[in-house]
Amino acid sequence: MTRLAIRLMLSLFIVALVGCSTAPKGSGGVPVGFTETGLASFYADRHQNQKTANGERYSHKLKTAAHKKLPFGSQVRVTNLQSGKSVVVRINDRGPFVRGRIIDLSKSAFSEIGSTSAGLVRVKIEVIR
Repeated sequence: MTRLAIRLMLSLFIVALVGCSTAPKGSGGVPVGFTETGLASFYADRHQNQKTANGERYSHKLKTAAHKKLPFGSQVRVTNLQSGKSVVVRINDRGPFVRGRIIDLSKSAFSEIGSTSAGLVRVKIEVIR
């Protein structure tokens, strides 16, 4: 074999090897460790027992949340950037559909990181599973 052929085969092997490697993924192909910063809100009382986008019934008591793009079932750590308090929630709905908001938390989840009387909290979200 010529040197050119050997180099070509070696290059193809390396490209194939790199193409097969992946970063750790959460559910639905979202990389574990994906982060986003913005405002969190919580579900209004009128949503209690209403169906979420994945078909479950919403409950204020469960640690769940809505996100526009994260796959259903993703586990997300939500941290209040001012207090440092955090809560882990499961994505089971779509939203919020208000500009500047990145996640809508159940009332119990929001209460763990902030006061519901504030209505909004600046947070960092991180996919953990």
